[in-house]
Amino acid sequence: MKKTYEEEVLRLKAMEENERRLRAEGYMLIAGVDEAGRGPLAGPVYAAAVILPEGCIIEGLNDSKKLSEKKREQLYDIICEKAVGYSIRSVDEKIIDEINILNATFLAMNTAVRELVPEPEFVLVDGNRINNMIYPCETIVGGDSKSINIAAASVLAKVSRDRYVKAISEKYPQYNFAKHKGYGTKEHVEAIRKYGPCEIHRKTFLKKITGGVI
Repeated sequence: MKKTYEEEVLRLKAMEENERRLRAEGYMLIAGVDEAGRGPLAGPVYAAAVILPEGCIIEGLNDSKKLSEKKREQLYDIICEKAVGYSIRSVDEKIIDEINILNATFLAMNTAVRELVPEPEFVLVDGNRINNMIYPCETIVGGDSKSINIAAASVLAKVSRDRYVKAISEKYPQYNFAKHKGYGTKEHVEAIRKYGPCEIHRKTFLKKITGGVI
């Protein structure tokens, strides 16, 4: 059953509870940061950081995983238009192979936050840990459903990565990246075994598939 506008406003206000708590402590510029693409076998990991204005209402905004691709695309432009500031950054598969996916994710998140204009006063991070954050911060497990700023960041990160994968799919049509977004589906694994990995595959992710031979 479709929510009324009033119900949607209440839902979004509930998602701003963490932001209200921090504003009561004196923090005005509160950023949310989230990532997209930790699990795929190919391509970069993306992160976005977003500062929305207090009381911002963006109908339909939610954890990007709960939204259709069409809805995410619609929300992307609205978030960018309404945000006080936003930043989207990525760390490519070569660096992921060098420093591992966890550290690459931290790097993407920290870079996105550091390049925010204006600078945040506090950062809400999706997940249970973050390293090297230069601003006061707090991690929130499932934060993309509990913070409006993290939800906005999750949409920007997800859409940005999906757009990249669709574009690169034209260069490597044999893998059909546009369909599975680089995740380890049966179709993708079979393509890797048939054609071997391409330059955007994360080599450290493929050892079980290739038998350790890359």
